[in-house]
Amino acid sequence: MDFSSVEQTRQQLEQAGYICSTTAATVVYLALATQKPILVEGPAGVGKTELAKAVARSLKRNLIRLQCYEGLDEAKALYEWEYAKQILYTQMVKEKINQIIEGAVSLPEAVDRIAMQEDAFFSERFLQPRPLLAALTSDTPVVLLVDEVDKADPEFEAFLLEILSDFQVSIPELGTKRAIHIPFVVLTSNNYRDMSDALKRRCIHLYIDYPDRDLETRIVNLKQPGMAQALVEQMVDAIRAIRNLDLKKKPCISETLDWAQALVVLQIEELSTDVVSQTLSMVCKYRSDVEKVNESMGKIVKKAGPAC
Repeated sequence: MDFSSVEQTRQQLEQAGYICSTTAATVVYLALATQKPILVEGPAGVGKTELAKAVARSLKRNLIRLQCYEGLDEAKALYEWEYAKQILYTQMVKEKINQIIEGAVSLPEAVDRIAMQEDAFFSERFLQPRPLLAALTSDTPVVLLVDEVDKADPEFEAFLLEILSDFQVSIPELGTKRAIHIPFVVLTSNNYRDMSDALKRRCIHLYIDYPDRDLETRIVNLKQPGMAQALVEQMVDAIRAIRNLDLKKKPCISETLDWAQALVVLQIEELSTDVVSQTLSMVCKYRSDVEKVNESMGKIVKKAGPAC
């Protein structure tokens, strides 16, 4: 299944539970059409990872995820050769090996006979694919999510460039493995460090910021369809006012949805100063941020509307 237009892409993503801007839909559409990776940057929690999941649902593809972290290397991302299993198999067929070399008149001849059977000892049965190789060798097209690539070391980023350039990899034991189907690749970054120009050149860039009021309201309506519209608008206005404060961590859309769910569970019909204060743990993750919100509670409830 493919996307036929930008508008159809936006609609398909929305049906998959992801409301996005026309800009984001355009990037997704072009990435599929040109088979280029997407580098999605922006604050944590604005929906970067969810975009990749929504694309997978929309295209009816499996999602293969590589979670990046400091110290991630090729072995953990690409494949692992199971030497212990290989040795075990060799021990198990030791008697058969003796039969193969039986009658050999010299050591070179015995080695040649064993070499003729090397496909039995160097085969994919001893290969344990990790996310990158699994995406390249999948029998069906997949979505490959390289999550938080900015947390990986620059050396791994350079290795990743080779994979994304040719969509192939050389495995010493087996030779070159080329992609059966070029995966739809999404790389996400929380700006932990700057990505290299080389990586950015190979990708279509998309920056996802905190949503505007209309978009955030639509997202809440989609995720909490039973929530009263007046309460949705009050909550969105309150969260936007909180974001304007000088906080250690500004609440993102994931906190907005957590707050909305909490208000539904508590059967809240309208925001009040007490309600905001009592449920602030759903929005703020640091004690200092809670204190700053409480200090500005008057301004926040005023911007959230008269119902407060």
